[in-house]
Amino acid sequence: MDTEKEVAAYNVSRETFLKLCEFSNILTEWNQKMNLVSKNSISDLWPRHILDSLQLIKYMPQNVQTLVDIGSGAGFPGVILAIALQELQPQAKLYLIESIHKKTVYLNDVCYRLGLHNVKVINERVENTVFKSVDVITARAVAALNVLFSYAHTLGNENTQMLLLKGKTYEQEEAEAQKYWQYSKICYANAYSDDGVIMQISRLRKRR
Repeated sequence: MDTEKEVAAYNVSRETFLKLCEFSNILTEWNQKMNLVSKNSISDLWPRHILDSLQLIKYMPQNVQTLVDIGSGAGFPGVILAIALQELQPQAKLYLIESIHKKTVYLNDVCYRLGLHNVKVINERVENTVFKSVDVITARAVAALNVLFSYAHTLGNENTQMLLLKGKTYEQEEAEAQKYWQYSKICYANAYSDDGVIMQISRLRKRR
């Protein structure tokens, strides 16, 4: 895989590609100290994690002011989006919510070393965070749809969009979530996972 060519397809500069390379080095360094991603997936870091996260840029609304990433963990997709949006939408402010303290130490180190001034890392449980306005909520491998919708309902409003990277169980998750929630949905194929999808959710509201 020509990773530079893959990254360029998302209309970002070589400077952004080099920053993504630097991020991969920092993650690999930290992964020797703590389990951020499985050791088996380090060799597939670009397609499995970095590009998988970067593809959300294709579905990002214009003029995003506030983006909240739930359960940022190793930085997917939050840090990857922050790197790209620093160039593509410099007005965007990203909030990375991570409840595990040692992972927030790592995330803060990443943001400092990469100069990601558009990011704030929040060491808190999602349900305890409050925002005045949220344009976009992202999440990857965090929780089932019903739980994510509960978080999103508290964080945002009907104008908030969600971009969710979901795996092969998404249909079962959705069957459960539809018992409690109404929403508009578009599903896109995941370019880096045969059984994964990207769910774009809008107009989320509780069923009456």
